[in-house]
Amino acid sequence: MIRMEYYLIVSTIMLFAGVYGFFTRKNLLAMLISVELMLNAVDINFAVFNRYLFGGQLEGFFFTLFAIGIAAAETAVAIAIIINIYRNLRDIQVKNMNELKN
Repeated sequence: MIRMEYYLIVSTIMLFAGVYGFFTRKNLLAMLISVELMLNAVDINFAVFNRYLFGGQLEGFFFTLFAIGIAAAETAVAIAIIINIYRNLRDIQVKNMNELKN
């Protein structure tokens, strides 16, 4: 059986990779992928803590499924917004978002 610490290490690496990617990328799509990486790290934590702390119960798994559903809806809305920005500006770089104010 894999120890809990290994799951938490993987989750921590995923979270920090997502935070780093969000703050260093200039492309909206790359920033969206970084946010998804952070959400997946949280989902791993929900499942792991449920399994190791409350073995017979399924609340953590239900929270994980709910979070995956919310992340899918958030991704669909974000991609629709990114497509709309691309249609107007022909670019999805963050530095060009000030042009949308005019």
